[in-house]
Amino acid sequence: MNQQSIALQVIESLRKGIPPQRGVDLYSIGNEKLIEGIKKYHFSAMNKGGIIRFVSGSWGVGKTHFFRQLRESAFQNGCLVSNVELDVNSAALNKFQSVFAAIIHQVSTPTFYYEENVLPEIVPFGTVIRESLSWLTTGNHEILNDISYEQFSKAAQILMSDHSIDIDFKKMIQKYWETFLPDAPDQVLVEQTRGDILQWFCGEGNLSIYRKRFDVSKIISKENAKLMLHSLAGFIRLSGYKGLLILFDEAEQAYSVMRKSALRDAHNNLLSLINNVEALPGLFLIYATTPDFYDDPKHGIAIYGALSGRIGKPDNHQPRALDIIWNLDTIEIKLEDYQEAAKKIRNIYTIAYPESESLLPDEKSLLKKVEELFHLHPSLAAVRFWRLLVTALVADFDDHLEGEPRSTEQLYDDVMDRLREE
Repeated sequence: MNQQSIALQVIESLRKGIPPQRGVDLYSIGNEKLIEGIKKYHFSAMNKGGIIRFVSGSWGVGKTHFFRQLRESAFQNGCLVSNVELDVNSAALNKFQSVFAAIIHQVSTPTFYYEENVLPEIVPFGTVIRESLSWLTTGNHEILNDISYEQFSKAAQILMSDHSIDIDFKKMIQKYWETFLPDAPDQVLVEQTRGDILQWFCGEGNLSIYRKRFDVSKIISKENAKLMLHSLAGFIRLSGYKGLLILFDEAEQAYSVMRKSALRDAHNNLLSLINNVEALPGLFLIYATTPDFYDDPKHGIAIYGALSGRIGKPDNHQPRALDIIWNLDTIEIKLEDYQEAAKKIRNIYTIAYPESESLLPDEKSLLKKVEELFHLHPSLAAVRFWRLLVTALVADFDDHLEGEPRSTEQLYDDVMDRLREE
């Protein structure tokens, strides 16, 4: 994807008030040292053993933005990424099979990130399976539309000889590959077969039907989902990637609405992940929560001594890559940092609209605008200044492109009114 396309997507996302899917590093500030440490100490070591880290941050502090940064870094470092929202109605940690299904549903490859006009599949894991076939037969991830019997046999032999992957997991991968052979049935039947196989990976469907059609002895369940996570990591490494980054984002009040038994199951599953992650090479788990996850007397991990002892509490220093918990609330951003971000966003506009660069405010005017906004915004306001600044800058640059710039005071009031309504 070319730079102008990425710049246009970034601006369009910021107009909507959401972090962009691509290009978030083009304007980010505050997390640079932490991201560099993660690259140095974690992405480089995840093939030797699994890693788990926790992110603590109040609502609005920028966890989603941070996750977008991690996603880009993971792709740049040869990893796949799955971003999972832990929610009691869809992916509840007390029902790990639903979490595994969400991981499968949300997994993405660098192909989707770097290539233009690539449409995501309903279950993106199909792309992973196709890329694995390409890797094992050609040595690259360029997807093949059909394969020879020789290529299939080569890939199947490598797959079946990998003892880190469950046998039924391997059988279903092989059955998916078979749909690309020259004598595959008509396209409708092929797509139906692929869909049925992907359903198996999501823990859906009837075991007796799967046993008859695909010769497997089980489906993904509560009892084996964590073991299947091990197989998933092994398969991704076999497919030519360094591993899988899983970004767990705990939904608001996810734990507070759980029954005690469900909460205990969720805590036990989390403890199990922590205790066994080192035996899962290729997995990098990052779990984002709010501060009450650690100290809430009814629902936090404080009620479970074993889990609390393994995780600890957020420290009050700036987050470092080797910390167990990265406390985003401690990151200090100064006026100069905000001004640097403003220059970056202006640069994104010049890439997106090169013919209109002369219409944008010059650097001196821009830095003054940021300083004025900074002093207008109360330090204890409910809306964080970073959110206000990004929204205001996009609005201001759009005003200049239209030839109708507002005063700083009017811009501030208009943007704050909009943010309060969201």
